[in-house]
Amino acid sequence: MRNLITIIIAVAFSGIASLANAQEETAASLDELLEIVREGKVNETEEFRQREAAFRAAQADQEGLLAEAQAEQRAEERRSDQLEVQFAQNDDRLAELEQEFTNELGALKEVLGVLQMVSGDTRSRFEGSLTTTQFPGREEFITTLIEKTASGTQLPSIEEIERLWFEVQREMTEQGRVVTFDRSVKLTDGQEVTLPVTRVGVFNISTDGKYLKYDQGLVAELDRQPQARFTESTTNLQSADGGFTGYGLDPSRGSILALLIRTPTIQERLDAGGTMGYLILAVGGIGLLFVLERVVYLTMVSGKVKAQIKSDVARDNNPLGRVLLVHEANPNADVETLELKLDEAILKEMPALERFITLIKLIAAIAPLMGLLGTVTGMILTFQSMTLFGAGDPTVMAGGISQALMTTVLGIVVALPMLFLHSIVNSMSQRVVHTIEEQSAGIIAVHAEQRAGA
Repeated sequence: MRNLITIIIAVAFSGIASLANAQEETAASLDELLEIVREGKVNETEEFRQREAAFRAAQADQEGLLAEAQAEQRAEERRSDQLEVQFAQNDDRLAELEQEFTNELGALKEVLGVLQMVSGDTRSRFEGSLTTTQFPGREEFITTLIEKTASGTQLPSIEEIERLWFEVQREMTEQGRVVTFDRSVKLTDGQEVTLPVTRVGVFNISTDGKYLKYDQGLVAELDRQPQARFTESTTNLQSADGGFTGYGLDPSRGSILALLIRTPTIQERLDAGGTMGYLILAVGGIGLLFVLERVVYLTMVSGKVKAQIKSDVARDNNPLGRVLLVHEANPNADVETLELKLDEAILKEMPALERFITLIKLIAAIAPLMGLLGTVTGMILTFQSMTLFGAGDPTVMAGGISQALMTTVLGIVVALPMLFLHSIVNSMSQRVVHTIEEQSAGIIAVHAEQRAGA
């Protein structure tokens, strides 16, 4: 009925619109509207009848399915009751069998417990033992044996127990042997090659000139080798045919070797000093050049002065000879004039004899100050790191502290030799000057005697 009213309203609005265009067709449109309404009602009635028939047919089928489902439910409920009874019977039977199994085991259960404990300890030892590099695959057997002893449903065979005893005995025996065998080794560049590996008991493994490490079934070359005297011992050991030979053995099984590896080299210590450290070394190098120049020059001058003392002829290739030439050039001068001229000649020789000596002394004084400057700079960096990252991580502060300490050390290392070298060079210079002054005083004395005698 609602659909009918909707259709009538829609048609009415259409009729009103049509009425505005053609009023003469109003009667004919109403008859058509009535016919349309009649036909629509007939069609709806027929459709409803078809739907009702289909629903009644489906209702019969659903009742049949419901009956089948209810029958199946009752059957499953009876089966569930049977399974519950069977489960209870099996549970009781299982308890009886477990009690019977426990009674049959008796003391064997304690033996299996001990066997399980020994197997676990053995597997732990094998996992980190260097003998595994020569005898791989032992852990899998031990794991299988542990699973059997722990299952409670399986018993290990006599052969398996005997093999466990054999592996434990072999581990004890191999601890005192030095053997060489071929093994795949991973190098530092990532390549894996087969090399002859020498195992020294359970302490160290090495190849020609290199120490190796064993970790989780992998034999690899150390990221960094210890000092040459230790790596050379690996070569001597591997090339030895028998008898005794020196070898760098680590009785701590890697701990001492790890400490040796972490010890910084001289280059790393210098790098820790930073820019200031290299500046200190540069200043020290310049000082050494000055010292070498002075030592060579003063040695040559000292030799020429000694030769001049032994000679009766004054030469101008040495300071003493040039001073003597001044005396020869003024044979008739009075004592005071000659003394002044000789002093003037000695003063002319002094700059060449004392050149760079003051700079060497200055370098010996500057080097510790530069080290102190590097120390202050390093501590500033350390405090800045602590401000940014806190003081919980010592690696954050390590860089600044290393620079602070190394610059101080470098400053002292440069200053101490410079002080000794300055003393040596200054002594050589003063010795030549003293010789010249001594000879000059002698010349003046002789000249004064000659003038007095005349």
